[in-house]
Amino acid sequence: MTIGQYRFSFKDLGILTLLTTLLLAGCGGGGSDSAAPAAATDEAQRDAPPQQDAPDDIAEEVPEETDDGPRSVIFVGNNWEGVIDVVDASSYQRLGRISGIPDQKEREKAIALNPLDLLFFQGIRVLIGEGNHQYVDDMYSSPDGRLLIVSRPSYADVVAIDVVSGEIAWRFEVDGYRSDHMALSPDGTQVAVSASTGNVVHILDVETGEELGRFPSGDSPHENIYSEDGERIYHASIGTVYTPLDNQLIGDLTDGLLGQNLLDATKGERVFQVVDANSLEIIKQLDLEKDLAEAGYGNLSTAVRPMAHTADERYFYFQLSFLHGFIEYDMQEEKVLRLAELPDLTNGLPRELYVNDSAHHGIAMSADDSTLCVAGTMSDYVALVNREDFSHQLKTGIGEKPYWVTTSADGNHCYVSWSGTDQMSVFNYQTGQEVARVDVGDHPQRIREGSVPEAWVEAQGSLFLP
Repeated sequence: MTIGQYRFSFKDLGILTLLTTLLLAGCGGGGSDSAAPAAATDEAQRDAPPQQDAPDDIAEEVPEETDDGPRSVIFVGNNWEGVIDVVDASSYQRLGRISGIPDQKEREKAIALNPLDLLFFQGIRVLIGEGNHQYVDDMYSSPDGRLLIVSRPSYADVVAIDVVSGEIAWRFEVDGYRSDHMALSPDGTQVAVSASTGNVVHILDVETGEELGRFPSGDSPHENIYSEDGERIYHASIGTVYTPLDNQLIGDLTDGLLGQNLLDATKGERVFQVVDANSLEIIKQLDLEKDLAEAGYGNLSTAVRPMAHTADERYFYFQLSFLHGFIEYDMQEEKVLRLAELPDLTNGLPRELYVNDSAHHGIAMSADDSTLCVAGTMSDYVALVNREDFSHQLKTGIGEKPYWVTTSADGNHCYVSWSGTDQMSVFNYQTGQEVARVDVGDHPQRIREGSVPEAWVEAQGSLFLP
């Protein structure tokens, strides 16, 4: 459906109604104080927070960089600030920053001229961004480190940024009004990006930004993971996590009286599916509601959040909305095996106040499949969990609101973003010790490993070095 020159569909009606109600109530208006139009300028670089070294008693020897090619780095995407911090993958020293929104003025001028785009732009800030625009969600580098591919939720697009020049090489507009998580194919030639309100996943060419194909999803497509051989994509949609209809007491009451949680029914279609990465046909779609019920966990949400899996891709570990812990799922038998319950340290915080329904948001696996690293988002901890018996070590008092975890390329370390206190931690899986901590920008979320040209590193000079 089109209203004048503006794109619109009936599936957006519920979202538009909710946005309009909130904005008319005084929740909208104005820009975000976290906007950073000069994020890539010298002034912004001078104001960047200093590097913080790990405490002496947990220092760890790191290997020397020996590769003559692009520099191996860790990218930390700062969602609210719109910049990506670049950290050396060996020394954990911050090398510099890349603006994810070099075209901010151009983009926001275009949004301001389209009433529907403007409504969603402000709605993302109100409903999902905790009062902030979401400028950087996910990022991956091209194999040669020349391009950095960035999904930008508030701009509903994906861009490739030329790392050396800082300019946009290509831009792709996703269906709908918000882009989200991505995945890079094992050969580095394609990215899969979720279009949150478009209910599709786009497959894009890394070099050109050309759409190579797409596949359908449920409401709010979210996580994407390529299989190691690049033949499959594991994908989950999470439903409408931004609605306020999450009260557990009312949900339990309707479940007891009617046999159905009526509030859960408002969360939209949530799917987990395995997709053929070549044909983009859906190979299988799990019935998690049935599988959870059969395992005795029918009270749990079916919204799969971040996930991790064993090297053979048989056993998956799903985080679910509102769950302090995760489930173990046998992909071969298609059944839930176990529930890992981790501590709830929220002091009785009502679950309708959980950020986007996330009790936990971030899970990764060590290379030897022995240990899971879990972000206890609303409880401000990281848990290192023994996969065999689910015994765990809690890491508390380090930071606030951990919002993503990633396993290092060598499989020996877990990277954690502390979105509430603007830092990244590095934990050793074997010892359980924090071996480094790095100050980054405003609201770090996604962490990915990749590379940048050595010429870019040299051009940073000593500005970011200790």
